[in-house]
Amino acid sequence: MRVMVLVKATEDSERGFVATPETQAAMEAMGRFNDELAEAGILLAADGLTPSSQGKRIAFDGPNRTVIDGPFAQARELVAGFWLWEVKDMEEAVAWAKRCPNPMPGPSEIEIRPIYDLADLS
Repeated sequence: MRVMVLVKATEDSERGFVATPETQAAMEAMGRFNDELAEAGILLAADGLTPSSQGKRIAFDGPNRTVIDGPFAQARELVAGFWLWEVKDMEEAVAWAKRCPNPMPGPSEIEIRPIYDLADLS
């Protein structure tokens, strides 16, 4: 089973990355966690995202397209980073997520979503 693990954005992540001793320590801890995921054969991909102020949205309405410049409202509804994992089931994904270092300086959330397989769509 493949899952997308989403790190929800916070006000801090929307301000952008600032190198401090604390953020460096957090990045090193996350690097060790990613190494564990890779060694276990779980990790397929992972990356952090820049703040939404650097992003664009494309709104679709029939044949019309509208480009919307960031930043986007409500940081807690945005995504700051992601992993793509291959796990045996949701229980395993939750167990790995609970081992993750806190991805943000303060309170934060991780969301786990199963990815459709081609068989699911037929």
